[in-house]
Amino acid sequence: MVLSHGVGGGSDESVHSTFASRYVRASLPRFRMPEQSIPKEAAYQIINDELMLDGNPRLNLASFVTTWMEPECDKLIQASVNKNYVDMDEYPVTTELQNRCVNMIAHLFNAPLGDSETAVGVGTVGSSEAIMLAGLAFKRRWQNKMKAAGKPCDKPNIVTGANVQVCWEKFARYFEVELKEVKLSEGYYVMDPQKAVDMVDENTICVAAILGSTLNGEFEDVKLLNDLLTQKNTETGWDTPIHVDAASGGFIAPFLYPELEWDFRLPLVKSINVSGHKYGLVYAGIGWCIWRTKEDLPEELIFHINYLGADQPTFTLNFSKGSSQVIAQYYQLIRLGFEGYKNIMENCQENAMVLKQGLEKTGRFNIVSKDNGVPLVAFSLKDSSRHNEFEISDFLRRFGWIVPAYTMPPDAQHVTVLRVVIREDFSRTLAERLVLDIEKVLHELDGLPARAPSGDLAALAAAEASQRDKDKQREVISLWKRAVLAKKKTNGVC
Repeated sequence: MVLSHGVGGGSDESVHSTFASRYVRASLPRFRMPEQSIPKEAAYQIINDELMLDGNPRLNLASFVTTWMEPECDKLIQASVNKNYVDMDEYPVTTELQNRCVNMIAHLFNAPLGDSETAVGVGTVGSSEAIMLAGLAFKRRWQNKMKAAGKPCDKPNIVTGANVQVCWEKFARYFEVELKEVKLSEGYYVMDPQKAVDMVDENTICVAAILGSTLNGEFEDVKLLNDLLTQKNTETGWDTPIHVDAASGGFIAPFLYPELEWDFRLPLVKSINVSGHKYGLVYAGIGWCIWRTKEDLPEELIFHINYLGADQPTFTLNFSKGSSQVIAQYYQLIRLGFEGYKNIMENCQENAMVLKQGLEKTGRFNIVSKDNGVPLVAFSLKDSSRHNEFEISDFLRRFGWIVPAYTMPPDAQHVTVLRVVIREDFSRTLAERLVLDIEKVLHELDGLPARAPSGDLAALAAAEASQRDKDKQREVISLWKRAVLAKKKTNGVC
């Protein structure tokens, strides 16, 4: 790289190497905009150098989010990075591609559409926004129903499992909806459908089921939930619906478990969200929300604008956003087709089994995840008396692996697990290598002294402080005794 002219101060210095320039000799302000400009090469190098300290995305086994796409799709993303998705009149083809994606996904989820009927749905920044929109639709429909019946509508609630992703807590807090959580128990880490239905009352706007728990990848029994809730609705005269949070499992179940009834085949399922940037195989920044029918999305929530050139309906929490991820999702849907997605999901599931079997052979772990569900492996130590899962997670970072350790939600918070998410770019070779590195970590930990249990740390610190006080007291007494004896010897009478 060549820098020919410095900027600022009217200087005319020539620099022949970025690393020899004055721009990398002095640190830039971190929290204030610098007063003067710097050459583009220097700015690039400074930022690139800092980014080298980030983890390797492909070795980040904590994330469900896609970290690899084909070069052809990368080109499409780069070519469309300057298109604003919301400018539908200026970019009608991009809008058309979004509509095609919505319809493809709706058909994948068995939406009851006629031959010429278009699906109801929207592209979002991710499943978090999609859940917010679905929740708002449920809340407004419930409010309209309660007002029509002359009943109060100021205390809505939503029933979920304690294993829901944090976006459900955000929705409840931001939009003033009570969150009623079904607690978990050791060995059962998803929502119990019977307990969930028992918590439903007249103010319940919906029950949220998860197709692919973040904690262990398990699918909740949406079919049983639908049957139990149907029975309760019949007995009470209510019409409490279901939303399926299929952020992780929505692009897995149709290909690996086509006979599983979890989607719009169940009459109480009114909306589904799915993350395109997870097993939809697109980089971060795309989610989808699909409604069963137009009646399930209240018209008053849809805004119409015309200041971008034409009448445009919009139902989003944000406004401007890039078009790249929508285009990338369309690329994956037509490039892979049903066959391609099926092959990829089968490959992910097989690699998950390779990892699971390798961990079982060590004899040191309990497998917490299920074979059927999201392709991941969640596991915990059989004996954590000397060392725990958090230490394993820390030690694995030395090999470049990012493997999260976490505690389960209430009432299973005493259970700690490690979790490895198997994505498209996680090969069998990497799975086998990870097992070898885990064995190395276990061997190293076995040679180290046991860590004090976290519950004993406070007591240990107090005991050490007490001992220091006692030692100090003994030292003071000893000095005082010596001083007294010395005085006696000086003033003594023979």
